[in-house]
Amino acid sequence: MNITVNKGRGTIREIKRYRSVYILLIIPLAFYIVFKYIPIWNGQIAFKDFMPMDGVTGSKWIGLTHFNTFIKSFYFGELLRNTLFYSFGKLLVSVPAAIILAVTLYESLRRKLAKLVQTLAYLPHFLSWVIMYGILLVLLAPGDGIINDIIKLFGGEPVAFLTDTRTFPWIVIFSDAWKEMGWSAIIFIAALLGIDPTLFEAAMVEGVNAPQRVWYITLPSIRPVIVMVVLLRLGTILDAGFNQMFMLYSIPVYSVADIIDTWVYRQGLLEFQFGLATAVGIFKGVIGLMLVILSNWMVKKVSDSALI
Repeated sequence: MNITVNKGRGTIREIKRYRSVYILLIIPLAFYIVFKYIPIWNGQIAFKDFMPMDGVTGSKWIGLTHFNTFIKSFYFGELLRNTLFYSFGKLLVSVPAAIILAVTLYESLRRKLAKLVQTLAYLPHFLSWVIMYGILLVLLAPGDGIINDIIKLFGGEPVAFLTDTRTFPWIVIFSDAWKEMGWSAIIFIAALLGIDPTLFEAAMVEGVNAPQRVWYITLPSIRPVIVMVVLLRLGTILDAGFNQMFMLYSIPVYSVADIIDTWVYRQGLLEFQFGLATAVGIFKGVIGLMLVILSNWMVKKVSDSALI
């Protein structure tokens, strides 16, 4: 009993000692409670014929009807294909781009130039997709876009990048990488700063060149962080980027641009089918959880790095 009481008093003393840190935790905790945990209760409308006048608890129970509606939808296969394509495409492009940027900045001997590049790489993250869409129009517009002006200068025909089903998917993937790789590189830069400098000193004594140093020391040292980032991204693999797609897509590219989130927006929200929208959200969450568990299990089998 005395041991328990002493532990309790020790915990209270630690909280008082670091009270400023615990006060800072109030805001993120409040955010998750209000916007993440409380809405879980309302998630039951995925299994009900939700009527606003009847409320969450008063609406009629209809079981898996909304899930069947979504899965049996004529566009389900196309939506799933497009969503997975963009999600995996962004994962395969954005993560390596962020790693390359982080390693480049870390290895750079010109610190002022590295800081300038780092700042410029961060900036696009803070721009909304409305602004990014305007920038992409300036660059890619078929009439007077900068890229098409260059193409016409060399005698080529202008390309409608944003309305051509062949080019639109790649514009989506690479514009996302351009916007987010600077911000994504922060976690890798932090991991790089934690590498023991004596490893590099020993490598220099042995005559190891820069590429070998990166390949045999830098990348293996941050492998656990890379694994963690990839696993966390897999948990949101069915979130292909609603804001980006909503700004960029148009009727000519619906066949390659329509994803689960845009379909939910049209069918679930514009048509006031809140139960359907919630069911799709639960569907995405379950698939993401399964992917994280499966990927984590596979990683643990082949290496010592895993999320849990």
